[in-house]
Amino acid sequence: MLTYTPGDSLAHRLDPRTKLLLQITFVAAAVAHTTPRGLAILTGLTALFLAAGRVSPQSALWEFRYALPLLAAGPLVSGLTFGAPWFVVNEAVETALASYRVVLALLVSAVYVRTTSPRESRTAIQRTVPGKPGQFLGMGVALVFRFLPVLQSDLARVREAMAARLGDERPVIERMQLVATAGLNRAFRRADTLALALQARCLAWNPTLPELRFSRLDAPAIVLSAVLAVSAVV
Repeated sequence: MLTYTPGDSLAHRLDPRTKLLLQITFVAAAVAHTTPRGLAILTGLTALFLAAGRVSPQSALWEFRYALPLLAAGPLVSGLTFGAPWFVVNEAVETALASYRVVLALLVSAVYVRTTSPRESRTAIQRTVPGKPGQFLGMGVALVFRFLPVLQSDLARVREAMAARLGDERPVIERMQLVATAGLNRAFRRADTLALALQARCLAWNPTLPELRFSRLDAPAIVLSAVLAVSAVV
């Protein structure tokens, strides 16, 4: 499951603001250079990010397995035409490059999620965005990082319970309805429990957050972010 895992890798030791900056500039560079050469360079950077966070590419791709078929189908759909020549290769290639760009962005985001705790993410956002907007965004990001893995676990348990009762032999539509209904019911119950827990703990808009400090390890990452930003603009 794609969630924060404590560790002592290079990515773990980077300031969360540095990692956010790297993500933003990486995506900007990928959008600006959606070409075979540009994506080849960004693929090398992605490999470095994965190694810095000690994240397996296979495990990261497995977490995004539901999005990958859509990305793979995009070039096929884009290349199809209603008349001769029936399939335009240039259109398919362009969409394939865009889909691959999304895959790289997902892998980089997986490194961030695996190496950054929700509390650190909230702190980074509130330190960057001033006032109530930053507090609201920080709290929202922290809740999503904590709440989404729980919902994924609930859906996995629903599917396992169906399989144990031979539910996987039912029609696909019926299985989707059962999983969706059970998942929504559990999500609503989780939301009610979360609201009650927040009230019991007197949710604070501006709690005491951990102190963030840039270190020498952040300097090369910030320089790399600057290079990516300049490449996206130029």
